[in-house]
Amino acid sequence: MPSTPRGFAVRARTAEPTPPPLQGAGWLPHGFRLDTHTHADGQLVYAAAGAVATTTAHGTWVAPANRVTWTPPGFDHSHRFYGRTDTRLVTIPAASCGDLVGHPSVFAVSPLLREVLLALTDRPEARPGAFARLRAVVVDELADTPAQSLHLPEPRDDRLRTVTDLLHADPGRAATLTELGRAAGASERTLSRLFHSELGMSFHRWRTTLRIHHALVHLADGRSVTDTAVECGWSNPSSFIEAFTEVVGQTPGRYVAGLRHPEVIHR
Repeated sequence: MPSTPRGFAVRARTAEPTPPPLQGAGWLPHGFRLDTHTHADGQLVYAAAGAVATTTAHGTWVAPANRVTWTPPGFDHSHRFYGRTDTRLVTIPAASCGDLVGHPSVFAVSPLLREVLLALTDRPEARPGAFARLRAVVVDELADTPAQSLHLPEPRDDRLRTVTDLLHADPGRAATLTELGRAAGASERTLSRLFHSELGMSFHRWRTTLRIHHALVHLADGRSVTDTAVECGWSNPSSFIEAFTEVVGQTPGRYVAGLRHPEVIHR
């Protein structure tokens, strides 16, 4: 059971899981999982150190310390935490959610948004209405911030699902779409069209995002940048670093430094 020095308690999985609280902060250990649950209000989950993956029927979103995950009211979702994670939960009341996107997303965390998220979860409300004013700043920041690219959508089409299942099982697999199509009973052209029409991205982009998700986990688990690059399918560390930085917004080295020395990230 993780320590929770700033006052939110999260229960381990039971026969009848208790939904986690809607607001608070606490340190969670590497690999900690919150089972599927839902909220009547919207919720932001911010890993001030470490990383969090949020999964819904729409796919999986991963957020290191420069991103925040957003789940609107009514969406079933689960969370998994990578690295020792300084977890911040912030409620957005349902009445204010209309100003934000209506589907789960990941957003970049500006310096102002980071400070507001920390202020909402670091201490009790000092004056009546203070938290409501801070939440209004959060909504303003997110309403003007485009969603980021760490979303990994999942397909409905059986042929496409066969391909994505093979890649989930082995993200470093170097097979071409034509080779994967033989297992799915579909041509490269058909699968390419399905990737764009169902998932909104190319096969290459989807596989790169999948590999980045696994890279985030491998790095949080203590593997080196070189080993992570090879295991996740890159031919050399340089190409991995370039792809990681483009998708995540920071180098693998900076990401690892934040995992190992979270106090550097704070203020």
